[in-house]
Amino acid sequence: QVQLVESGGGSVQAGGSLRLSCAVSEYIDSTYCLAWFRQAPGKEREEVARISETGSTRHPGSVAGRFTISKDNAKKALYLQMNSLQPEDTAMYYCAADFRRGCWWYVFDETSSYWGQGTQVTVSS
Repeated sequence: QVQLVESGGGSVQAGGSLRLSCAVSEYIDSTYCLAWFRQAPGKEREEVARISETGSTRHPGSVAGRFTISKDNAKKALYLQMNSLQPEDTAMYYCAADFRRGCWWYVFDETSSYWGQGTQVTVSS
């Protein structure tokens, strides 16, 4: 059973930065597709960044240029650098891992993917 533990959340003012970390219980060298998601109260869960087993990344338009996903295979860690934070970025942030091949072609879900418990990010104006 893969375990993921997020940290680094907190409260910041608009324009500020935070770096989220996700500790993974198993090696993430070339096996996992990893991602960050967020969910605000009353809203659906939203993917904010994804990184493939080879290190290629994808960030959707809402966070492109402000958020950067990265990983450190040796430390078994996933990161999300968040800059120029805005109040609309306020949400619970989750990291997720998935074994399936074809990182860019599937949706992370509750059946096949592994999820952390989340870390809260609050941005005030």
